[in-house]
Amino acid sequence: MSYRDKPADKHAYPPPAATGHGLRHPRIVIVSASVGAGHDGAATELARRLTTLGFAVDRHDFLDFLPAGLGRLLCGSYHRLLALAPAGYQRIYAATEHAGRPGPAVRAMFRSAERRMLRVITPDTRAVVSTYPGASQVIGALRLRGQLAVPTFTYLTDFSVHALWVAPGIDAHLAAHAIPAGQAHAQDAAGVVVTGPVADPRFTPATQAQRHAARRRFALPADEPLALLVAGSWGVGPVRQAAIEIRDSGVAMPVVVCGRNQALADQLRADGIEHVHGWTEDMPGLMHACDILVQNAGGLTSLEALACGLPVASYRCIPGHGQTNAAALEEAGLAVWIREAGQLGPMLAELLDGPRGQAQRAAGLALHQCRPGPAEAIAAAAAHRPPASVARARVRRPARRRIAVMTAAMAMTVSLGIGAPVAYAYGGAGAHLSAVARYFDGDDR
Repeated sequence: MSYRDKPADKHAYPPPAATGHGLRHPRIVIVSASVGAGHDGAATELARRLTTLGFAVDRHDFLDFLPAGLGRLLCGSYHRLLALAPAGYQRIYAATEHAGRPGPAVRAMFRSAERRMLRVITPDTRAVVSTYPGASQVIGALRLRGQLAVPTFTYLTDFSVHALWVAPGIDAHLAAHAIPAGQAHAQDAAGVVVTGPVADPRFTPATQAQRHAARRRFALPADEPLALLVAGSWGVGPVRQAAIEIRDSGVAMPVVVCGRNQALADQLRADGIEHVHGWTEDMPGLMHACDILVQNAGGLTSLEALACGLPVASYRCIPGHGQTNAAALEEAGLAVWIREAGQLGPMLAELLDGPRGQAQRAAGLALHQCRPGPAEAIAAAAAHRPPASVARARVRRPARRRIAVMTAAMAMTVSLGIGAPVAYAYGGAGAHLSAVARYFDGDDR
C-alpha cells in the first residue's frame, strides 16, 4: 500500500507526440484495482513510462468488471477485515499462501468479469498488463482459451508472491527483485523476469537544500532525526502503538501519515504525537524531509523510500502480505524486520547512523537502476506485434448460469463472514475451512 487511494484512471493516456502520416500509436491496456493504493500506483507509473516510449495507454479498474457492484462490496469488506479482524485474515492468508488454483466458485466469479474485460481491449491493442492478481487470473484465462492473442504481463507489485499472483496463460511475470522472482518461479509462473521496481521520478535522494526546504514546508524540526511512519492509504494496523514507541525510544521523532483514516489522525494527536498528516499529495517531499521509513505493509511506499535513499524498517506489520513482504524485503537486504519492541530503538539508531543503514541505502538505490525496466520489457514485446486479435463473440451464458455465478459469489461473501473470498481475491487468500475446502473444491499443488 502507498499513501495514495485514487481509483484507476479510465481514460486513455495519449502518447507525447504524434507519429505523423495518420498512423495511430500502438495501444497497451493496463488493468489495476483500487484496493488500497499500491496496485494503482504501480499502474500509474507504468502508464507514464509506456506513454513516454510512444504507446497509447488505457487504464481500467478490475473492480468495475465484476457484476452488480460486487467489486466494491468485496473491497470494502476486505478493508474491514484488515481493520477489525486481522488475526482472521492472517489465518486465511497462511492457509492458502502456497495452495493451488482456486476452485469452481472463485473461478466463476472471475469468469463473470471476462466479457467486460474483452470489451475494453480494442483492436489496436498490442499488449495487456495486470498489476492486480484477480485481473491476472481473468486475463490469463482469456489468453489460454485463445480469446486474447497479444502478449500478457503481470507486474508483481508485492515483494512476496502469493499463489493467486501466478496465473496460467500470462506470458511473463515481471518482478522487482530476484527474491519475488524466485518465489514466482517456484510456483511455476511463466516467463519470470527481474525488471526492477517502478516509482514516480519525484522519488529521488534529497539534496541538503531540498531536505531543509521540505522540513520548513511541513513545519518539521530542522535538526531532529525524523522517522516517517506509514500504514497505507487505509491507515490500518497498530499505528498508534508504533508511533508512541518510536517517540519514546528517543532515537527519532515520528512523522505519521494516516492516509484517509481521519479517526486515526485524531487519536494520534490526542496521544501527543506532534507531527500527524492525513492525505497528502507530496509524499516525495515528506521522504525528502525524513531520515528513515517505518512501514507495516511492504508495498509501493517501501520501494519509493528506497528510491529516495531512505533506510526502511518493517515494524508491527499487518497480517498476511504485510508479514510476508517484510520477510522478503529483509531477505533481499533492503529492509530490516523489527519483530520485538525492545529491538526498535537500537535498530533505528543503526539504520540512521550505522553500517546497516549505509548498506540499505546503497542497495535501495542500486535496485532502482535495474535495466531494462518493466516498461521497456513490455514495450519490447509489444512494439512489433500486430494489433490484437480478440475474440468478439459474446460470452453467452444461460440465465441460470448467470444467476448461479452471482449466487455463488454472494453466498461466499455472506456465509464465510465476507472475509474468506475477500481476502482470497483482494489480498491473496481464500477460505480457511479445511484448507479452504481446497479453494472451494479446487486442487492443491
